[in-house]
Amino acid sequence: MSAAPVRSPTLRPHRMKKDESFLGKLGGTLARKKKAKEVSDLQEEGKNAINAPMNPSAVDIHPEDTLLEENEERTMIDPNSKEDPKFKELIKVLIDWINDVLVEERIIVKQLEEDLYDGQVLQKLLEKLADRKLNVAEVTQSEIGQKQKLQTVLEAVHDLLRPHGWTIKWNVDSIHGKNLISILHLLVALAMHFRAPIRLPEHVSVQVVVVRKREGLLQTTHVTEELTTTTEVTAFSLKRDAFDTLFDHAPDKLSVVKKSLITFVNKHLNKLNLEVTELETQFADGVYLVLLMGLLEDYFVPLHNFYLTPESFDQKVHNVSFAFELMQDGGLKKPKARPEDVVNLDLKSTLRVLYNLFTKYKNVE
Repeated sequence: MSAAPVRSPTLRPHRMKKDESFLGKLGGTLARKKKAKEVSDLQEEGKNAINAPMNPSAVDIHPEDTLLEENEERTMIDPNSKEDPKFKELIKVLIDWINDVLVEERIIVKQLEEDLYDGQVLQKLLEKLADRKLNVAEVTQSEIGQKQKLQTVLEAVHDLLRPHGWTIKWNVDSIHGKNLISILHLLVALAMHFRAPIRLPEHVSVQVVVVRKREGLLQTTHVTEELTTTTEVTAFSLKRDAFDTLFDHAPDKLSVVKKSLITFVNKHLNKLNLEVTELETQFADGVYLVLLMGLLEDYFVPLHNFYLTPESFDQKVHNVSFAFELMQDGGLKKPKARPEDVVNLDLKSTLRVLYNLFTKYKNVE
């Protein structure tokens, strides 16, 4: 499962952060030995609590799930939710996506909880998606080593997602503890951030059973956990515009539009001895967009403001985002496209951006 070396990003040292969440507390608790009588009593408490009349449905819980100390809690998915067709579809779509991304690594994921918890597959997935190499050990057998690797991988994920407003709904302990809800939240976020070529099912929610121990007794509550919302949010869809109509109903005219835009951009880029022949690929790293804005507004863009030879996904997104800022400084509205769309060679998004430039600057010499 070796990958071609890419410039390694600067990562923080492998240092486990103190986790005050119930999952963090639970990690040490479940490792403690329990006397036979305590185990038997707790199992009985768990069954009684789950089957109590105040609960909407009965749930069979694993004996391990009842080994809680006072004020600790554990979560599990209601078995009925696991049988929901949309929930099953979400898992299948994500597994197929991971396997497609990692096909060259000869990695085959069959079960998310069992295959992703130790950080090995997540490391390869992130390296492939972000086009970067993480400085972690290739194989780790010990629990401490696995958690250290997972910590590094998740820190890299958080560095990618937080600037874009993502809410982090997972941590090292929940992923390593094979918490399927946390793993799904993480994968959905990665799929959306990197514009995965998949269609996530809409409105996928699951019922989660939360077991807490209070005053020596186990109590259960049911909460609804939302995994995906609507297509508009899941796929970052935009309101339909002329380009949607062009792609859907007049594909024969697409070549005419592309030719006009290529003529427009080359009219200016030729001043720097640059030429564009493929719109979908040559604007994907953001360099030509930044240079084009400088030419259209007649100013020099300092080279330290962008990556002239971007090597990673993040650097390309930075360039496109910077170009978008220059467009807004020039009086244009914020582009409808996302920087990630342009970087991921989404032709429709690239055309939208260039057409807005064409509309305003078509008479600029």
